[in-house]
Amino acid sequence: MKSYLSILLCTCFVLTTTAQNSIDLYLENNFLNFPVSFEEDDDTRLEVVIDGEVIREFDIFLPDSDPDFWVFLDISAFKGKKAALRTLTGEEKKGLKLVYQSDNRKYLENVYQEEHRPQLHFSTMRGWINDPNGLIYYDGEYHLFYQHNPYGTGWGNMHWGHAVSKDLLHWEQLEEALYPDEVGVAFSGSCVIDYENTSGFKTGDKDVMVAIYTSSFFPSDKEMEQGMEYRERTSLAFSNDRGRTWTKYEGNPIISNRQEYLKSGNNRDPNVFWHEPTQRWVMAIFERIGITIFTSENLKDWKEESHFEMFWECPELFELPVDGDPKNTKWVAYGAGGYYALGSFDGKEFDMESGLHTYYVGEQFASQLFENIPETDGRQIQIGWGVIETPEMPFNMMMLFPTELTLRTTNDGIRLFNEPIEEIQNLHKNSYSFKNITFPEANEKVKDINSELLHIKCEVELTSAIGHGFNFGGDELFYTIRTNDFILNDEEKVYRYNSELGSNIMKYEIILDRTSIEVFIDDGRFTMILPRNKETKDYFLEFGPLEDDDFVKFRHLEIHEMKSIWE
Repeated sequence: MKSYLSILLCTCFVLTTTAQNSIDLYLENNFLNFPVSFEEDDDTRLEVVIDGEVIREFDIFLPDSDPDFWVFLDISAFKGKKAALRTLTGEEKKGLKLVYQSDNRKYLENVYQEEHRPQLHFSTMRGWINDPNGLIYYDGEYHLFYQHNPYGTGWGNMHWGHAVSKDLLHWEQLEEALYPDEVGVAFSGSCVIDYENTSGFKTGDKDVMVAIYTSSFFPSDKEMEQGMEYRERTSLAFSNDRGRTWTKYEGNPIISNRQEYLKSGNNRDPNVFWHEPTQRWVMAIFERIGITIFTSENLKDWKEESHFEMFWECPELFELPVDGDPKNTKWVAYGAGGYYALGSFDGKEFDMESGLHTYYVGEQFASQLFENIPETDGRQIQIGWGVIETPEMPFNMMMLFPTELTLRTTNDGIRLFNEPIEEIQNLHKNSYSFKNITFPEANEKVKDINSELLHIKCEVELTSAIGHGFNFGGDELFYTIRTNDFILNDEEKVYRYNSELGSNIMKYEIILDRTSIEVFIDDGRFTMILPRNKETKDYFLEFGPLEDDDFVKFRHLEIHEMKSIWE
């Protein structure tokens, strides 16, 4: 039964829409629902105050009427309390009167089915996402945390969103893991399982999960007038219930004041892992134009060990066998843009043995590996941020398909390879396979395949052809042997293959989704992440150019129509 106050508030909403900058609520449902506009002129800052304490504060495009979409705030933990919503910037807002609470969210009835919603990749129900954070496996679940603005489709209000999966394909979105606080908004970082409870955070039967992340403090205009500056510091949070709820460490920030010491604005994106040989926690963090290494015995107290330059943002440091040989390993250091170097690591210093290399081009950034993958699996699995926009949708950006990283010996030396995880076959629906056919013959075979979701694997044999291409229903990707380039949509974008062609055979693995094209070349030696034409309505396949049909053919061609991960 609705309380008298709730009924009164609803009645007031019907009777009046006068502008104001504050409303009072009695919280009796699970969600507060906010209207959102795409218009930047509707920007305001909103406070949610409960029992006199500001528990949430965020920017939102709050319209006065006819919202473009709705977003939500989980208030289930505050049921039975009095709350106030207050705008802090901009004019008084009629839109406050549109805010309502409920136990269901009817506006999510078609979620994951929207026009430009990726069907093979994770995207959040509502809002903006960027860097994957805290990727970790524990107790039968893969955890995907990510930079998230729950209240709009642009960057801002940085939280840690949270989703879990049992198979790396199908994801369940959970409540936000980390909210902004007085130390700062929650920027990128990592998670570990503290099996030995070195931190002392464990309180229950489950192993404690610890998040190490950047707290970025953005001063207000008034605070800037008082001399306060932007700050990046490192904080901790921990969970004793498999990541469902989180407690901020009372000693946050654990690393502070580095910017004054370094005279640099960079001190972010900590990546933490356990280094077995030295029995220490190791942190690789982005500072200056490079990576600083710290070590710790308890995740709370850290000692600076070394620094090396050449990388930008979201660093990772990990060990891989070469050609699958566990007795021959190299350490890989890389940054957010996909550049990496090979070397050795003794727990304190990374000794770089190669120059910079890259394994992908295109719309990918800030990839991260899953920690704690079971030894029985042994793979190094990553997910990257797909920098592919979805304008005029209630969500924006996506995560890329999970891939496995390996080190292999090539004619150019030891290099990083990147291939879709084998679980992709579990999404196959209708499959077609052909051998030793020319491009015109292939076109005849595939003319009735009309699907927006495809997984293609093929080997292209070149004899005297100067190139070959794929037409994905409006997006044309052409390879020319003359310059070793891939050309998207008639030179709209050009990508240089980062290796010489080793033979007259080129291998491709391609994942087509509604908004993206992921292309893995020569067993993952080179990866391209491409945006798809969002105006495309016809999803035909075609191979060419036809004038060279006598000089290029498929030795092998597999095409798999795919099931949506949201089915």
